[in-house]
Amino acid sequence: MHPQFPPNLLVGTSSWSSPDWCGTFYPDSTEPGEMIRVYANKLPTVEIDTTWYHMPSRKMVEAWKAKTPEGFIFSAKVPSVISHDKYLEGCEAELNEFISVMSILEDKLGPLILQFPYVAKGKDPEEYRTGADFTRRLKGFVDLLPREFKWGIEIRNSRWVQPPLLDILRSRDISLVFIDYYTMDPLPKLAHRDDIFTSPFVYIRFLGNRKQMDAAVKAAQESGQRKRDWGSLLKDCTNQMKRWVPPIKSLLTRGMPVYVYFNNHYAGYAPGSVELFEKLFNEELQD
Repeated sequence: MHPQFPPNLLVGTSSWSSPDWCGTFYPDSTEPGEMIRVYANKLPTVEIDTTWYHMPSRKMVEAWKAKTPEGFIFSAKVPSVISHDKYLEGCEAELNEFISVMSILEDKLGPLILQFPYVAKGKDPEEYRTGADFTRRLKGFVDLLPREFKWGIEIRNSRWVQPPLLDILRSRDISLVFIDYYTMDPLPKLAHRDDIFTSPFVYIRFLGNRKQMDAAVKAAQESGQRKRDWGSLLKDCTNQMKRWVPPIKSLLTRGMPVYVYFNNHYAGYAPGSVELFEKLFNEELQD
């Protein structure tokens, strides 16, 4: 796999360490420690998911850097201790530690993404509707983010995508992360808004519905149709993915770098989703 995209469109997967990809994306004999080396010879970028669960060690980041070629880009999720446990308050030490460790990647470091939880209507009707508390916390936090890094904010409440939040992001060139997720308006619905692009780059994540995909994978295994959880595409996402191509193409013509990542839960097999996206994108270019 060596997908063909314009130079300012970087497409990859969310994580690289799935053993279910051995025999398809990776050779059968690929050791876990060598997966990133093989991955980086196939795709130009990856989103590190493991950093959301725990702070990476310097040794770990040094290995990522050493095993990838020049020009490869690592994006990464900021640890959940910052975005969830401490919810942007009293977390300066953890943030500085994360920045220090990730800085080891130097020019291989891409955007760093803060992902925030969904606030249900039943838990807090006012916050569900306005995101006022989140916006207040974010406003007090963004000055801690060094300007020399690329930053993105992912929220899960579509009602929060309003001027108070967007103004904060724009003031610091922070990207609103666009996600394919059932609680958020997708990029095709938002792209007409002049205020929606808040940074010099755009960050996109194809997430899917985790609960639905887990249930579909389990059912396919129980029926004997699937041996590995994430070894092949399970859901046909052609129609919904196709709708994302025109706004992405429009952003590229404006010269904006666009980062796109697919995870396994989107359609059952992230590398297969990258292949489908390449096919649809290049069809669109020919139209």
